[in-house]
Amino acid sequence: MRKVTFVLLLFAGIVISSCEGPMGPPGQDGLDGNTIIGSVFEIEDDFTASNNYELYFDFPQSFEIFDTDVVLVYILWEVVNVNGKNTDVWRLMPQTVILNDGILQYNFDYTVADVKIFLEGTTDFNKLLPAETDNQVFRIVVLPADFLAKKSGDIIDFNSLKSLPGLKLDTMGKVEIK
Repeated sequence: MRKVTFVLLLFAGIVISSCEGPMGPPGQDGLDGNTIIGSVFEIEDDFTASNNYELYFDFPQSFEIFDTDVVLVYILWEVVNVNGKNTDVWRLMPQTVILNDGILQYNFDYTVADVKIFLEGTTDFNKLLPAETDNQVFRIVVLPADFLAKKSGDIIDFNSLKSLPGLKLDTMGKVEIK
């Protein structure tokens, strides 16, 4: 009886260990469970009287944003030469500029559907220079709220934000709204 039981158990073990099921869905390469993916959108447009000095960016329908996510907006402030290469200088908004005739502020607000970037202040917007209104470039960064709760880092500087450990920014591509 022992021999029969041993043979049956040995046969069952061989049969079970040689079985192979269907392949599971592929995982995401390089993610270790501690990496949080943020997304970056870039827009360029002009502030004009006809658009009430407001720019709108609608999140793509293929992009999911949650109420708990955090949206940051950076303005391309200037381009400087670093080691012979043009380098973008990004500033976290809001940004305030003191002008001779008042104050100008670049500001934003957002919902789960869109981002509104707008001018506010005490200056006459109709008298602003083209450098202050035309071809303005913005980077919209969407981060899961868990990321900011777990990480301590500099979110004010876009380049520092990009280099925070555990963060991978997924660039969704340049979007121009005109």
